[in-house]
Amino acid sequence: MTDLSAFPITAKWPAQHPERLQLYSLPTPNGVKISIMLEETGLAYEPHLVRFDTNDQMSAEFLSLNPNNKIPAIIDPNGPGGKPLALFESGAILIYLADKTGQLIPQDAAGRYETIQWVMFQMGGIGPMFGQVGFFHKFAGREYEDKRPRDRYIAESKRLLGVLEGRLAGRTWLMGDAYTIADIATFPWVRNLIGFYEAGDLVGIADFPNVRRALEAFVARPAVARGLEIPKRN
Repeated sequence: MTDLSAFPITAKWPAQHPERLQLYSLPTPNGVKISIMLEETGLAYEPHLVRFDTNDQMSAEFLSLNPNNKIPAIIDPNGPGGKPLALFESGAILIYLADKTGQLIPQDAAGRYETIQWVMFQMGGIGPMFGQVGFFHKFAGREYEDKRPRDRYIAESKRLLGVLEGRLAGRTWLMGDAYTIADIATFPWVRNLIGFYEAGDLVGIADFPNVRRALEAFVARPAVARGLEIPKRN
């Protein structure tokens, strides 16, 4: 039987199925990237809910896996060379799982790096900027009298949406006809921006028909619908 006791995180979140990939997450835009990826690829996994309302992410057990105290993180008991592998950062995990399964990333070198390029575009731009819009529009930042910070992030989010709009012109997905980890990285954030953050009107989402069309196709995928609800909130 697989033994994961060397990982302190398993003391707080015991593995009922240690032979499966262990996912430590929360259904946020970053978190659902990995649950969607796992649902799309069919890998066996065991999800564990990391609750922010009780500061689970700051616990010693979680920090032993991710010292940056962010979700998602994984332990793959069947990592490279048959040894367990622990990983954090959603982009890195997406690339790892794509390589592990041979799915959702082009097999030719040029296509692979182009796909990774768009994953990095999401990680470095879309995620941070859309998150700032959420802070200044829906959360504590909305109380700030000075609207210049909010307006700056709205303008940058519009610019990023424009980049996506242009990329998707004449393409089904970011890489063309093939659905890839670039889409899995990107569209949870677009969905959150106009859904949970309620910022669709602020960013003029109606002006980006290609983005809206691709988002609708994304959320219609059965694996996406399942992944958006994993881990289940108690």
